[in-house]
Amino acid sequence: MALGDRRYMAQTQTQAGVGQIDEGLRKYMLGVYNYMALGVAFTGVVALFIASQPELMQAIAFSSFRWVLFIGILGLGFFAPRVMMSGSMAMAHGAFWVYAGLWGALMSPMFVLYTGDSMVRVFFITAATFAGVSLYGYTTKRNLAPMGAFLAMATIGILIALLVNMFLLQSGGFHLILSIVVVLVFSALTAYETQMIKGMYAEGDSGEIQSRKSIFGAFALYGSFVTLFVWLLSIFGVARE
Repeated sequence: MALGDRRYMAQTQTQAGVGQIDEGLRKYMLGVYNYMALGVAFTGVVALFIASQPELMQAIAFSSFRWVLFIGILGLGFFAPRVMMSGSMAMAHGAFWVYAGLWGALMSPMFVLYTGDSMVRVFFITAATFAGVSLYGYTTKRNLAPMGAFLAMATIGILIALLVNMFLLQSGGFHLILSIVVVLVFSALTAYETQMIKGMYAEGDSGEIQSRKSIFGAFALYGSFVTLFVWLLSIFGVARE
């Protein structure tokens, strides 16, 4: 009887521990998604504000300033994770919000180029796509880590193809094919990132380190979400007359 009681108590404690871990993981992931969503909202506000300022919006759309924004986004995409994990917390938050603001500025001409209805429709398509692949990354038992190197190389290839088409080919058909490839790659990247972020929580860190991981996770998912939106918009967006 005593042996049975000890087994029952051990099983109960194990179940309680798993429940506590699951609750902590849910809270952690919810924080990541909420922070990412705030970044997306901030991007929208910045883009709408700039689109309402014709001179500023035209300077971005028709001058070399858009390349400054583009390079800034690429630079932060590379350096911000290091800042988030090793710099001060203020710098970690600042890197995230500057990144979101730069994206908003770069995307502002789209609010003039595409109809509002099509942008809203594509936003919901993006949200549904993102939610589906992120849920897969969260729940799958398959190890997605081997995809990381391939996705990194694919991202570099996409960037090179984008520049080649922009400056040399200028082909609408190639742009459409590239758009589809980007959506597929960044959908896979979202699943990979979600599993990676979940795995970072399982490492058992707490306090400031966990907060840094949460900011980094929001940063990673935010980048994938915005990229999906931009390229889905190029596929399904309806241009203004």
